[in-house]
Amino acid sequence: MELKWLLYVTLLALGTLAVQAHDLDDDNDGDDVVDIEDDLDDGIEEVEESKPETSTPPPTPKVTYRAPVPTGEVYFVESFDKGTLDGWILSRAKKDDTDDEIAKYDGKWEVQDMKDTKLPGDKGLVLVTRAKHHAISSKLSKPFVFDTKPLIVQYEVNFQNGIECGGAYVKLLSKTPELNLDQFHDKTPYTIMFGPDKCGEDYKLHFIFRHKNPKTGKYEEKHAKRPDADLKTYFTDKKTHLYTLVLNPDNSFEILIDQTVVNSGNLLNDMSPPVNPPREIEDPNDQKPEDWDERPKIPDPHAVKPDDWDEDAPAKIADENAVKPEGWLDDEPEYVPDPDAEKPEDWDEDMDGEWEAPQIANPKCETAPGCGTWQRPMIDNPNYKGKWKPPMIDNVNYQGIWKPRKIPNPDFFEDLEPFKMTPFSAVGLELWSMTSDIFFDNFIICTERAVADDWASDGWGLKKAADGAAEPGVVGQMMAAAEERPWLWIVYILTVALPVFLVVLFCCSGKKQPSAAEYKKTDAPQPDVMDEEKEEEKDKGDKEEEEEKEEENEEKLGSDADIGSASQEEEEEEEEDEDRKPASEEEETVNRSPRNRKPRKD
Repeated sequence: MELKWLLYVTLLALGTLAVQAHDLDDDNDGDDVVDIEDDLDDGIEEVEESKPETSTPPPTPKVTYRAPVPTGEVYFVESFDKGTLDGWILSRAKKDDTDDEIAKYDGKWEVQDMKDTKLPGDKGLVLVTRAKHHAISSKLSKPFVFDTKPLIVQYEVNFQNGIECGGAYVKLLSKTPELNLDQFHDKTPYTIMFGPDKCGEDYKLHFIFRHKNPKTGKYEEKHAKRPDADLKTYFTDKKTHLYTLVLNPDNSFEILIDQTVVNSGNLLNDMSPPVNPPREIEDPNDQKPEDWDERPKIPDPHAVKPDDWDEDAPAKIADENAVKPEGWLDDEPEYVPDPDAEKPEDWDEDMDGEWEAPQIANPKCETAPGCGTWQRPMIDNPNYKGKWKPPMIDNVNYQGIWKPRKIPNPDFFEDLEPFKMTPFSAVGLELWSMTSDIFFDNFIICTERAVADDWASDGWGLKKAADGAAEPGVVGQMMAAAEERPWLWIVYILTVALPVFLVVLFCCSGKKQPSAAEYKKTDAPQPDVMDEEKEEEKDKGDKEEEEEKEEENEEKLGSDADIGSASQEEEEEEEEDEDRKPASEEEETVNRSPRNRKPRKD
């Protein structure tokens, strides 16, 4: 019982400590002070956390932010830290084949700080409204021409409110004489479309380019294969993520999220539909011959139905061995009118017909094996064989599955350099979203990987460092997880309580030894005295065995005198042992000590 009470007290104490730790973590939320200084050359120089004094309230987090600056040649760069939309053009177009109420591109764009930002002053472009068409675009400093240098497109996205259905992709608008950013809409020609998109549970990361058919001059969209990585977290964690597309002159491409490759491939091999059509196609005018036999198996024409095959035999028959159970109520129906039912007051027999009480289960049948007319149960018919069919055999005339013959593809072409796409001169966002407050920031289009990496370090890297510095420690994260999933408290308590319980079980489950004071109250010998007595009794038993052997030897020799002498010696030894017993308990302990024990007389 004492062990059980000790276990209960331990579990109660652990639960109390867990709750106190949870309360303490809530009280300390926001206590960390983050000091982040950004230098253009060195990036993030310092991220410090200082612990607030318990006697004074925690100071407001102090953050120093400086707008990133490109470190090399760029075609387009935008950080929105000026706080305006200078250089951006809002579309005033209408979407074709859409109701006038929603056809306009009247969705609102604003430059704002990000919600719950750790970097005050770091602004971005925000899609403000929901359930509207949004379109905004900006010119490049110079058109990008695909020649011998790579293309790198990079920008940041934060779904501040999560995302229900909508996209956050960019379009690189093709350089054409007809390009009018004031009328930018969904049909405006683009060269590349890249970025995240989601609707329902379908999480996508688009990379689409429009390829020009060299024979017909028409453009066809080519879609990259879907990434193998799970993209759901990037849409739901409400953190800023960095999206990067790297397109190389050797036709290879890489797609990165947060500087980690999530998809890669080659424009010639990993796009759908393929860039180059097949050399041969099936002849659309070819037709299967009428006598072409595609049947690998046919019924045996020589098979004959057996004479005893009865196709009319039923699959089920009545069990002739069945016996009606005793007590079966043949005259009682299974259902009877409800005697407690009453006709509604508004029942009109002319309109509703004659009223009948609803049927209920017959209460008399509850205690009986059954009611109504008894019928024998049905069982499988052992003579049932079904409709006879001849067995199947190999078809000697089988010719295989017919396919049209192949002919040269009249539309075949071979473009071994799909990287050389249509030049583009503007970047645009043309989006529909059912979620508001999508945050865009730090766009860059360049040709050098190092320039893009430096830009990412000074922008997205600073956000990541600030978020990491403001995140709670391990204990705080455990508490936060338990707030979302309360059952984790049980796991935490058991994780701590189980080792404690095992320690208590092994340390406290032994028998309790009596204290010396309890021995003094009685005449019972103490443990050390009892041990010595046991040793002495063992020695005495060994001595007696030796003497018994001597007696047996003496009997064989017929020495009766020696036997009597041995018996007399035993009596003398017992008398001497009784004389050596101490008068008191203390003397007995001293005298029985091995150092004070006198040699025994034989």
